[in-house]
Amino acid sequence: MIVYLHGFRSSPLSFKARMIGQRLDILGRGAEYLCPQLPASPREAIALASALLERYPANEVALIGSSLGGYYATWLAEKKGCRTVLLNPAVSAARDLQSQVGVTTSYHSSEPFEFKRQYIDELNTFRIDEITSPERYFLVAATGDEVLDWQEMVAHYPGAKQKVIDGSDHGISDFERHLDEVLAFCGIVAGTGD
Repeated sequence: MIVYLHGFRSSPLSFKARMIGQRLDILGRGAEYLCPQLPASPREAIALASALLERYPANEVALIGSSLGGYYATWLAEKKGCRTVLLNPAVSAARDLQSQVGVTTSYHSSEPFEFKRQYIDELNTFRIDEITSPERYFLVAATGDEVLDWQEMVAHYPGAKQKVIDGSDHGISDFERHLDEVLAFCGIVAGTGD
């Protein structure tokens, strides 16, 4: 099972989330993919993802987290002990999202949502200062990320498998080039159905 955690202001409609789902459908593994809409509250987002993960043993589930979803995935991986792919993950989410407090919309909807000041404190609750078992992690970081610092990402996941993409952007617009490697780390080899 793969659980994808989207980033801030994103949704299951993000192009990476849809691309993963489509590839798994093609491989006949679509039923092994979950991508929930995460609430704005970090506490609620972690609770929702934790409930999904509780359904599976650690060796039968992999997380993929993008941006803020990568921040959440790191905390969840440390608690669950599962394989985790991080796509341009937020390392210091409370610091990075200070400026986002207020009412905004998601990228895939015009419906407003509020990112409350208390959510900054909630983000601090889920901070992981140092990962354990780096072999469980695969970091994909783009040097062209216009939102987060790729060097901070690399430093935060020492010993993990790391793929630094020269260029690209925060959304990893060339994600299709990296998708099979991401799925392989999650235990799904493209083209074999394994």
